[in-house]
Amino acid sequence: MNRSAEIAEKVGRVERMLVAEELDGVLIGAQHNFSWLTAGGSNGIDLSRDAGAGALLVRADGKRFVLASRIEMPRLLAEELTGEEFEPIEFAWEEEKASPTFLADRALSLLEGSSALGSDLPVGTGVRVVEGALAGCRYRLTPLEVERFRELGRDAGRAVGDFVRSLEPGETEREVARRAADALSTGGMRAVVCLVAADERIRQFRHPVPTGRSWEKILMLVVCARRGGLIASLSRIVCAGSVDEELQRRTEAAARVNAHLLAATRPGASGAELYATAARAYAAEGFAGEERLHHQGGAAGYRTRDWVAHPASAEVVQDGQAFAWNPSITGTKVEETIIARESGVEVVTATSDWPQVAVEVDGSVYLSPGVLFI
Repeated sequence: MNRSAEIAEKVGRVERMLVAEELDGVLIGAQHNFSWLTAGGSNGIDLSRDAGAGALLVRADGKRFVLASRIEMPRLLAEELTGEEFEPIEFAWEEEKASPTFLADRALSLLEGSSALGSDLPVGTGVRVVEGALAGCRYRLTPLEVERFRELGRDAGRAVGDFVRSLEPGETEREVARRAADALSTGGMRAVVCLVAADERIRQFRHPVPTGRSWEKILMLVVCARRGGLIASLSRIVCAGSVDEELQRRTEAAARVNAHLLAATRPGASGAELYATAARAYAAEGFAGEERLHHQGGAAGYRTRDWVAHPASAEVVQDGQAFAWNPSITGTKVEETIIARESGVEVVTATSDWPQVAVEVDGSVYLSPGVLFI
């Protein structure tokens, strides 16, 4: 499968979605969906917004368009859609700014008399938002996406592992975050999430935004690395000096929860079932209720999480779908990104030579990152 074939397969998925939703076309402007449909392209300029600069339109008959202002169109055609069959619809940027529904109006004009238009973002009255239906089109990775995900996970795991080994006590959380982002950027990756916790902040906060606090004994780094639209998530903990036995005990317990989640992540399993698996595992480890203090993770891909496992989740694991589980026990956490298969899960973010906690569940051994002592 080459890039054109991958795009064609995805357009086919969108066509089937349009039939199911009784739509004649869908406007795709969100940055994550643009990257998905174009097999790694980007319409991102202002990363503080969901909407990118320019959008794609797929009609129910498979016809494809790219809609963009004269500012964006030359680059999109030259660098993001090179050689691909998207008919360009260019317009003046002044027109787009003059009307909040301009993009939707142009898309509707391309549906040849129909008004049944969907969109992944709110773009105007009468245009139905179908992000949930589009997300379902994204879940199953193509063979090329699996290869790109493996490469991303390998590079992110290596970059983070090498960087963390260079850390020294006394550095601030903000400095650690900056250096982590730099380490990822050398491999063409962007840290869309970068959390850093020093010492007691690991116990205090599940989402530790970096501060000016310097670390002394224990440091936790959490990154979500994006490249070509795909996002791989991983967490690593480093401890300076002597072994912290309580940290070790809790990390090993979190690893056992993770192993049960990995064993249960099989095509057909529901998000509710996976949540229940985690809850039972926490209780078995003597940490009942920890699942209520932070979500356990869930489906991944072109967003850090497409859906999160919870007690009422009806989402179902698909063959070839990416997941990032992040079980945490107060004071520690384990996290890797995986690809689910009928035959078992494949971890893509493992860091070579990193301490691993091996746990056997139902005859299979699952590895989770342990604590690196320096």
